[in-house]
Amino acid sequence: MPSSSSIKTRRRGAELEEAIIDAAWAELVERGYAGLTMETVANRARTSRSVLARRWDGKAALAVAAIRHQLAKHPLNVPDRSCLREELLEYLDRVSDLAPISGVVFSVALNGVFRETYASPQALRQALRHGRPDNLGLILRRAVERREIDPAKLVAPIETLLNDLIRHYVVMHRSAPPKDLRVAWVDAIFLPLVRPD
Repeated sequence: MPSSSSIKTRRRGAELEEAIIDAAWAELVERGYAGLTMETVANRARTSRSVLARRWDGKAALAVAAIRHQLAKHPLNVPDRSCLREELLEYLDRVSDLAPISGVVFSVALNGVFRETYASPQALRQALRHGRPDNLGLILRRAVERREIDPAKLVAPIETLLNDLIRHYVVMHRSAPPKDLRVAWVDAIFLPLVRPD
């Protein structure tokens, strides 16, 4: 039977990196950012601290990598359904599935030590969105092309309204908004603001 040290040396590249990132996520969920250390992550991933240090320049970068990895497991892209309402509701369903991850993100963003690297929640948000598509924007552009939205009404505060509403709800309630509320956001608030006259 191989020793634990030989197991450590066999994993390389993507396999090792994924084990480390999964370990970092587990530590974030269990201990929060304050309890996350490179050493505990290395121990959980059955590797050495120096292996982590070669890939990430500190625990903030490792935490961001772990969060990005979780987000990638839950894609927000919605296929063209030829119906704005249907696409928006599907998009909000997918974003709602991210509520547990968002709870961890918000707690990390509020940590004083983490803010030494990412000064604001907006800076963290930009780091997490880097290289990821604007899925809501794509839905809205398709609806403009189908003439379901008046482009003159799609001003900046309206364009981000659904994301802002769901983000606020998750921050305040630490859970996903209920389905009936998401339907009301779309039917009673968003669609009346953007439909052509």
